[in-house]
Amino acid sequence: MEIPDTKNTAINRQAWNAGRSVGAKGALKPKQIWEIRFLLNERRRLRDRALFDLAIDSKLRGCDLVRMKIGDIVSGSQIRARALVMQQKTSRPVQFEILPDTRASLLAWLERRGGTVDDYVFPSRVNRDRHLSTRQYARLVDEWVTGIGLMPSEYGTHSLRRTKASIIYRATGNLRAVQILLGHSKIENTVRYLGIDVEDALAIAENTEI
Repeated sequence: MEIPDTKNTAINRQAWNAGRSVGAKGALKPKQIWEIRFLLNERRRLRDRALFDLAIDSKLRGCDLVRMKIGDIVSGSQIRARALVMQQKTSRPVQFEILPDTRASLLAWLERRGGTVDDYVFPSRVNRDRHLSTRQYARLVDEWVTGIGLMPSEYGTHSLRRTKASIIYRATGNLRAVQILLGHSKIENTVRYLGIDVEDALAIAENTEI
């Protein structure tokens, strides 16, 4: 019986992550957030500006963000200051704030977009009855970060989910609050998600007086 050469097979088989950037995608810094907003304003990309702002404020996964309907964020003729959505991955509700700048960009987009409370906030351009796909959302994120000189391999849709959570954590050290905002069931998941290490913990401790 001929024995297969497993050594050569292992060498010849290309790894699934060959040529790809592996690991957590970086969060955006406040300066980069404003650079992307400026870029989208300059290009008059109302939809993209609203999508970007809502992604930052909501801290939602891409699959939940693109599935949002107008009724989720609108009350009467106004954009809600807070919204509640059911997470697809965990089937758990999560609430988030919608700050004034985001409310303004959403209102500008919805005035152009039109629609009813049952329509998606960000419809597909191929089929208006469907929502923007997560694949297209990822392509847009690549375009935004590239537009301000960042490497798209180092950022992704999770960068936008992670951005405000990271800023809140750095400013307050309140891990429990960030856990609630991200909709994590376990605080260990939040620790891993934010990439908190011993240095972070010690820095918070050193700045805390008793």
